[in-house]
Amino acid sequence: MGTSAHTVKAFDQDLDQLRASIAQMGGLAEDAIAESMRALMQRDIEAANRVIENDKKIDALEAVVERDAVQLIALRAPMADDLREVVAALKIAGVVERIGDYAKNIAKRVHVIEHSASIEPLSLLPEMARIVGEMVHNVLDAFAARNSKIAVMVCERDRAVDDFYNSIFRTLLTFMMENPQNIGAATHLLFIAKNLERMGDHATNVAEMVYFAATGEQMGERTKGESPLDPVDD
Repeated sequence: MGTSAHTVKAFDQDLDQLRASIAQMGGLAEDAIAESMRALMQRDIEAANRVIENDKKIDALEAVVERDAVQLIALRAPMADDLREVVAALKIAGVVERIGDYAKNIAKRVHVIEHSASIEPLSLLPEMARIVGEMVHNVLDAFAARNSKIAVMVCERDRAVDDFYNSIFRTLLTFMMENPQNIGAATHLLFIAKNLERMGDHATNVAEMVYFAATGEQMGERTKGESPLDPVDD
């Protein structure tokens, strides 16, 4: 095998490893979303603690991706399409790590509302979380396959997440007005809904990166619905 062919094969192997690390991060983030929501619905403190602890694995993988991506750029000097993909992987790792942080934030609130009475608006959150989890899964599939069409579809689903957030906000506001004793628990649920909404935004950001990596063009500007309230993150 010639030197050039060997170099190309080595680069492809390095890129495959980068994709594998991103996929692993994505799988952990998906699990964190699902498990944090299950812990919330079941008031399962142990499950919530596992989500919080497992976030360290996502953080560690982000560091691996950063190291490998920088090394790949330095040693292989990729050009054009390949360079776009490596840079996208580097950025995506940071976004997925942030998604994991939002899931961890949800898990932390399980401790706070553990003894709260059943809250009707809580029933809206699992479906919102399911859509967000699917967005994360699909956008990372799009990255692995360099599929710009799936990336566009992920962006289109973000509007459904925004609609859920706005609906939950209005429901919680009514809930708090009907009984001021509900304000504390309802506020925590509002933060949880906002964390899910932010995850949808991040999945959409990844979709835009995937689209650019695959096509070399920026995705058309999207219009995002306005949220009635934008609470500060933890």
